[in-house]
Amino acid sequence: MHKKKIVILGTGGTIAGQSADASDHIAYVAAELGIVTLVEGIAGLASAHELLVEQIAQADSKDMSFAIWTLLAERVNYFSSLDDVAGIVITHGTDTLEETAYFLHALLSPAKPVVLTCAMRPASALTPDGPQNLRDAVTVAGTPGARGVVAVCAGVVHRAADVQKRHTYRLDAFSSGDAAPIAYVEDNRLRLLGNWPAAHEIRARAAIENIATLQSVICWPKVEVVMNYAGAGGGVVHALIAAGVQGLVLAGTGNGTAHNELDAALKVAQAGGIRVVRATRCPDGHVLALAGDVFETSKGLSPVKARIALMLALMLPGFG
Repeated sequence: MHKKKIVILGTGGTIAGQSADASDHIAYVAAELGIVTLVEGIAGLASAHELLVEQIAQADSKDMSFAIWTLLAERVNYFSSLDDVAGIVITHGTDTLEETAYFLHALLSPAKPVVLTCAMRPASALTPDGPQNLRDAVTVAGTPGARGVVAVCAGVVHRAADVQKRHTYRLDAFSSGDAAPIAYVEDNRLRLLGNWPAAHEIRARAAIENIATLQSVICWPKVEVVMNYAGAGGGVVHALIAAGVQGLVLAGTGNGTAHNELDAALKVAQAGGIRVVRATRCPDGHVLALAGDVFETSKGLSPVKARIALMLALMLPGFG
Protein backbone atom coordinates (compact mmCIF):
# COMPACT_ATOMS: atom_id res chain seq x y z
CA MET A 1 0.00 0.00 0.00
CA HIS A 2 1.35 3.42 -1.00
CA LYS A 3 2.14 5.62 1.98
CA LYS A 4 0.66 9.10 1.98
CA LYS A 5 3.08 12.01 2.06
CA ILE A 6 3.82 14.35 4.92
CA VAL A 7 5.00 17.73 3.66
CA ILE A 8 7.55 19.55 5.83
CA LEU A 9 7.95 23.28 5.18
CA GLY A 10 10.90 25.05 6.77
CA THR A 11 10.86 28.71 7.79
CA GLY A 12 13.96 28.88 10.02
CA GLY A 13 13.76 29.66 13.73
CA THR A 14 15.65 28.33 16.75
CA ILE A 15 15.00 24.77 15.62
CA ALA A 16 17.43 25.54 12.78
CA GLY A 17 19.77 27.63 14.94
CA GLN A 18 23.47 27.17 15.64
CA SER A 19 25.72 28.26 18.50
CA ALA A 20 29.50 28.12 18.80
CA ASP A 21 29.06 26.70 22.32
CA ALA A 22 26.86 23.62 22.66
CA SER A 23 26.02 24.57 26.24
CA ASP A 24 24.77 28.02 25.24
CA HIS A 25 21.02 28.10 24.62
CA ILE A 26 20.70 31.89 24.33
CA ALA A 27 23.57 33.39 22.30
CA TYR A 28 22.89 31.48 19.09
CA VAL A 29 22.03 32.46 15.54
CA ALA A 30 18.58 31.33 14.43
CA ALA A 31 17.78 29.90 10.98
CA GLU A 32 21.22 28.57 10.11
CA LEU A 33 20.43 25.00 9.03
CA GLY A 34 18.24 24.10 6.08
CA ILE A 35 15.13 21.99 6.52
CA VAL A 36 16.66 19.12 4.54
CA THR A 37 19.57 18.95 7.00
CA LEU A 38 17.19 18.99 9.97
CA VAL A 39 15.04 16.19 8.58
CA GLU A 40 17.99 14.03 7.56
CA GLY A 41 19.41 14.33 11.08
CA ILE A 42 16.43 12.55 12.68
CA ALA A 43 16.82 8.80 12.38
CA GLY A 44 13.73 6.91 11.25
CA LEU A 45 11.61 10.00 10.61
CA ALA A 46 10.65 8.76 7.16
CA SER A 47 9.81 5.21 8.23
CA ALA A 48 6.04 5.70 8.60
CA HIS A 49 5.45 8.27 5.85
CA GLU A 50 6.97 9.49 2.64
CA LEU A 51 8.35 12.95 3.33
CA LEU A 52 8.33 15.90 0.95
CA VAL A 53 10.56 18.73 2.19
CA GLU A 54 10.59 22.36 1.05
CA GLN A 55 12.37 25.46 2.32
CA ILE A 56 9.94 28.39 2.44
CA ALA A 57 12.17 30.88 4.27
CA GLN A 58 15.16 31.13 6.61
CA ALA A 59 14.10 33.66 9.21
CA ASP A 60 14.37 34.38 12.89
CA SER A 61 10.65 34.45 13.69
CA LYS A 62 10.93 37.81 15.43
CA ASP A 63 11.45 39.06 11.86
CA MET A 64 8.45 37.21 10.39
CA SER A 65 7.03 39.13 7.44
CA PHE A 66 3.75 39.43 5.56
CA ALA A 67 5.58 38.20 2.43
CA ILE A 68 6.53 34.94 4.16
CA TRP A 69 3.00 34.54 5.49
CA THR A 70 1.55 34.94 2.01
CA LEU A 71 3.97 32.44 0.48
CA LEU A 72 3.39 30.01 3.33
CA ALA A 73 -0.39 30.25 2.89
CA GLU A 74 -0.07 29.58 -0.83
CA ARG A 75 2.08 26.48 -0.32
CA VAL A 76 -0.09 25.14 2.51
CA ASN A 77 -3.21 25.59 0.39
CA TYR A 78 -1.54 23.88 -2.57
CA PHE A 79 -0.30 20.85 -0.65
CA SER A 80 -3.59 20.53 1.22
CA SER A 81 -5.34 20.09 -2.11
CA LEU A 82 -3.26 17.05 -3.11
CA ASP A 83 -4.92 13.67 -2.54
CA ASP A 84 -1.63 11.92 -1.72
CA VAL A 85 -0.75 14.37 1.09
CA ALA A 86 -1.88 13.37 4.58
CA GLY A 87 -0.75 16.50 6.38
CA ILE A 88 1.69 19.40 6.55
CA VAL A 89 4.35 20.25 9.13
CA ILE A 90 5.87 23.73 9.43
CA THR A 91 9.08 24.37 11.37
CA HIS A 92 8.97 27.85 12.88
CA GLY A 93 10.59 30.07 15.47
CA THR A 94 8.82 30.30 18.80
CA ASP A 95 8.54 34.10 19.06
CA THR A 96 5.74 34.54 16.53
CA LEU A 97 4.60 30.94 16.06
CA GLU A 98 1.20 31.70 17.59
CA GLU A 99 0.65 34.52 15.09
CA THR A 100 1.54 32.43 12.04
CA ALA A 101 -0.63 29.58 13.33
CA TYR A 102 -3.62 31.87 13.76
CA PHE A 103 -3.06 33.54 10.38
CA LEU A 104 -3.16 30.16 8.59
CA HIS A 105 -6.15 29.04 10.66
CA ALA A 106 -8.12 32.21 9.97
CA LEU A 107 -7.30 32.39 6.28
CA LEU A 108 -7.43 28.73 5.27
CA SER A 109 -9.24 26.69 7.94
CA PRO A 110 -7.80 23.54 6.30
CA ALA A 111 -9.50 20.14 6.35
CA LYS A 112 -6.09 18.44 6.62
CA PRO A 113 -3.73 18.83 9.59
CA VAL A 114 -1.28 21.73 9.44
CA VAL A 115 1.13 21.33 12.34
CA LEU A 116 3.54 24.06 13.43
CA THR A 117 6.50 23.01 15.54
CA CYS A 118 9.58 24.66 16.96
CA ALA A 119 12.42 24.44 19.46
CA MET A 120 13.55 26.37 22.49
CA ARG A 121 17.14 25.20 22.08
CA PRO A 122 19.23 25.49 18.92
CA ALA A 123 20.12 22.43 16.85
CA SER A 124 23.72 22.68 18.13
CA ALA A 125 22.71 22.21 21.80
CA LEU A 126 23.95 19.22 23.78
CA THR A 127 20.33 18.09 24.10
CA PRO A 128 18.27 19.89 21.45
CA ASP A 129 14.50 19.66 21.72
CA GLY A 130 13.83 20.29 18.04
CA PRO A 131 14.26 16.72 16.78
CA GLN A 132 11.63 15.29 19.14
CA ASN A 133 9.27 18.18 18.46
CA LEU A 134 9.60 17.59 14.73
CA ARG A 135 9.02 13.86 15.15
CA ASP A 136 5.92 14.60 17.26
CA ALA A 137 4.64 17.00 14.63
CA VAL A 138 4.98 14.35 11.92
CA THR A 139 3.05 11.96 14.18
CA VAL A 140 0.22 14.46 14.52
CA ALA A 141 0.20 15.31 10.80
CA GLY A 142 -0.07 11.63 9.93
CA THR A 143 -2.86 10.81 12.38
CA PRO A 144 -6.06 9.69 10.63
CA GLY A 145 -8.87 12.17 11.22
CA ALA A 146 -6.57 15.03 12.23
CA ARG A 147 -7.43 18.40 10.73
CA GLY A 148 -6.94 22.11 11.15
CA VAL A 149 -4.01 24.23 12.27
CA VAL A 150 -2.33 23.17 15.51
CA ALA A 151 1.00 23.71 17.25
CA VAL A 152 3.13 20.99 18.83
CA CYS A 153 5.81 21.67 21.43
CA ALA A 154 7.16 19.47 24.24
CA GLY A 155 4.64 16.75 23.45
CA VAL A 156 1.62 19.04 23.81
CA VAL A 157 -0.78 19.83 20.96
CA HIS A 158 -2.50 23.25 20.97
CA ARG A 159 -5.17 24.72 18.70
CA ALA A 160 -4.07 27.74 16.68
CA ALA A 161 -6.73 29.98 18.21
CA ASP A 162 -5.58 29.17 21.76
CA VAL A 163 -1.80 28.70 21.69
CA GLN A 164 0.42 31.33 23.30
CA LYS A 165 4.08 31.43 24.19
CA ARG A 166 4.10 31.78 27.98
CA HIS A 167 7.75 31.31 28.93
CA THR A 168 10.98 32.83 27.70
CA TYR A 169 13.26 29.84 28.21
CA ARG A 170 11.86 26.49 29.34
CA LEU A 171 11.18 23.69 26.87
CA ASP A 172 7.40 23.60 27.46
CA ALA A 173 7.08 27.28 26.62
CA PHE A 174 3.56 27.15 25.16
CA SER A 175 0.11 26.99 26.70
CA SER A 176 -3.51 26.96 25.60
CA GLY A 177 -4.50 28.93 28.68
CA ASP A 178 -7.87 28.04 30.16
CA ALA A 179 -8.90 26.40 26.87
CA ALA A 180 -6.61 23.42 27.60
CA PRO A 181 -4.55 21.56 24.98
CA ILE A 182 -6.18 19.37 22.35
CA ALA A 183 -3.87 16.35 22.74
CA TYR A 184 -0.57 14.93 23.93
CA VAL A 185 2.00 12.99 21.92
CA GLU A 186 3.24 10.06 24.01
CA ASP A 187 5.82 7.59 22.68
CA ASN A 188 5.01 8.52 19.06
CA ARG A 189 1.26 8.07 19.64
CA LEU A 190 -1.43 10.68 19.93
CA ARG A 191 -3.73 10.88 22.95
CA LEU A 192 -6.62 13.11 21.90
CA LEU A 193 -8.33 15.14 24.64
CA GLY A 194 -10.76 17.24 22.64
CA ASN A 195 -12.08 18.01 19.18
CA TRP A 196 -9.91 18.99 16.25
CA PRO A 197 -10.30 22.57 14.99
CA ALA A 198 -13.29 23.06 12.72
CA ALA A 199 -12.66 23.02 8.97
CA HIS A 200 -14.97 25.31 7.01
CA GLU A 201 -15.74 24.22 3.45
CA ILE A 202 -16.82 27.72 2.42
CA ARG A 203 -13.55 29.20 3.69
CA ALA A 204 -11.60 26.46 1.91
CA ARG A 205 -13.31 27.27 -1.39
CA ALA A 206 -12.48 30.95 -0.93
CA ALA A 207 -8.83 30.33 0.03
CA ILE A 208 -7.41 30.67 -3.47
CA GLU A 209 -9.21 33.98 -4.00
CA ASN A 210 -8.10 35.25 -0.59
CA ILE A 211 -4.47 34.29 -1.22
CA ALA A 212 -4.56 35.99 -4.62
CA THR A 213 -5.85 39.13 -2.91
CA LEU A 214 -3.00 39.05 -0.37
CA GLN A 215 -0.46 38.58 -3.17
CA SER A 216 -1.78 41.70 -4.89
CA VAL A 217 -1.62 43.89 -1.79
CA ILE A 218 1.40 46.18 -1.91
CA CYS A 219 1.07 47.28 1.71
CA TRP A 220 -0.95 45.41 4.30
CA PRO A 221 -3.26 47.56 6.46
CA LYS A 222 -1.42 49.31 9.25
CA VAL A 223 -2.87 47.87 12.45
CA GLU A 224 -1.12 48.43 15.76
CA VAL A 225 -1.52 47.18 19.34
CA VAL A 226 -1.63 49.66 22.23
CA MET A 227 -1.47 48.58 25.85
CA ASN A 228 -3.22 49.92 28.91
CA TYR A 229 -1.34 50.36 32.17
CA ALA A 230 -1.46 52.69 35.16
CA GLY A 231 -1.27 56.26 33.90
CA ALA A 232 -1.55 55.33 30.22
CA GLY A 233 -2.11 58.43 28.09
CA GLY A 234 -3.42 58.95 24.58
CA GLY A 235 -0.21 60.24 22.99
CA VAL A 236 0.68 56.98 21.25
CA VAL A 237 -2.80 56.74 19.75
CA HIS A 238 -2.70 60.31 18.45
CA ALA A 239 0.75 59.66 16.94
CA LEU A 240 -0.56 56.52 15.24
CA ILE A 241 -3.55 58.44 13.89
CA ALA A 242 -1.16 60.99 12.40
CA ALA A 243 0.89 58.16 10.90
CA GLY A 244 -2.14 56.81 9.04
CA VAL A 245 -3.03 53.78 11.13
CA GLN A 246 -6.11 51.92 9.88
CA GLY A 247 -6.84 49.79 12.91
CA LEU A 248 -6.01 49.64 16.61
CA VAL A 249 -6.18 46.77 19.06
CA LEU A 250 -6.33 47.60 22.75
CA ALA A 251 -4.43 45.22 24.98
CA GLY A 252 -6.49 46.33 27.92
CA THR A 253 -6.26 45.58 31.60
CA GLY A 254 -8.76 43.13 33.06
CA ASN A 255 -11.86 42.86 30.90
CA GLY A 256 -10.31 45.06 28.20
CA THR A 257 -10.34 48.27 30.21
CA ALA A 258 -8.41 51.44 29.39
CA HIS A 259 -7.25 54.50 31.36
CA ASN A 260 -9.63 57.39 30.73
CA GLU A 261 -7.04 59.31 28.65
CA LEU A 262 -6.26 56.29 26.48
CA ASP A 263 -9.96 55.50 26.18
CA ALA A 264 -10.68 59.06 25.01
CA ALA A 265 -7.96 58.86 22.36
CA LEU A 266 -9.29 55.53 21.09
CA LYS A 267 -12.76 57.07 20.78
CA VAL A 268 -11.28 59.89 18.71
CA ALA A 269 -9.62 57.30 16.48
CA GLN A 270 -12.85 55.37 16.00
CA ALA A 271 -14.82 58.54 15.26
CA GLY A 272 -12.28 59.24 12.54
CA GLY A 273 -12.95 55.94 10.80
CA ILE A 274 -10.24 53.80 12.44
CA ARG A 275 -11.48 50.40 13.61
CA VAL A 276 -10.77 49.72 17.29
CA VAL A 277 -10.89 46.26 18.83
CA ARG A 278 -10.86 45.64 22.59
CA ALA A 279 -8.74 42.73 23.87
CA THR A 280 -7.01 42.00 27.17
CA ARG A 281 -3.40 41.72 28.20
CA CYS A 282 -4.40 38.97 30.66
CA PRO A 283 -3.03 35.61 29.45
CA ASP A 284 -6.20 33.71 30.42
CA GLY A 285 -9.85 34.50 29.94
CA HIS A 286 -11.81 36.34 27.26
CA VAL A 287 -13.03 39.92 27.06
CA LEU A 288 -16.76 39.86 27.82
CA ALA A 289 -19.04 42.26 26.00
CA LEU A 290 -20.92 44.85 28.05
CA ALA A 291 -24.14 46.73 27.31
CA GLY A 292 -23.29 49.99 25.61
CA ASP A 293 -19.82 48.91 24.50
CA VAL A 294 -18.20 51.50 22.26
CA PHE A 295 -15.54 49.17 20.82
CA GLU A 296 -15.96 45.70 19.34
CA THR A 297 -14.40 42.87 21.35
CA SER A 298 -11.68 40.53 20.14
CA LYS A 299 -14.00 37.48 20.34
CA GLY A 300 -11.62 35.63 22.63
CA LEU A 301 -8.46 36.37 20.66
CA SER A 302 -5.26 37.63 22.24
CA PRO A 303 -4.17 41.12 21.17
CA VAL A 304 -1.66 39.86 18.56
CA LYS A 305 -4.21 37.46 17.05
CA ALA A 306 -6.92 40.12 17.11
CA ARG A 307 -4.51 42.30 15.13
CA ILE A 308 -4.24 39.60 12.45
CA ALA A 309 -8.00 39.15 12.31
CA LEU A 310 -8.47 42.90 11.91
CA MET A 311 -5.86 43.12 9.12
CA LEU A 312 -7.56 40.30 7.23
CA ALA A 313 -10.97 41.92 7.73
CA LEU A 314 -9.66 45.18 6.29
CA MET A 315 -8.18 43.40 3.25
CA LEU A 316 -10.69 40.67 2.47
CA PRO A 317 -14.34 41.59 1.89
CA GLY A 318 -16.66 39.37 3.89
CA PHE A 319 -13.88 37.97 6.07
CA GLY A 320 -14.76 36.89 9.58
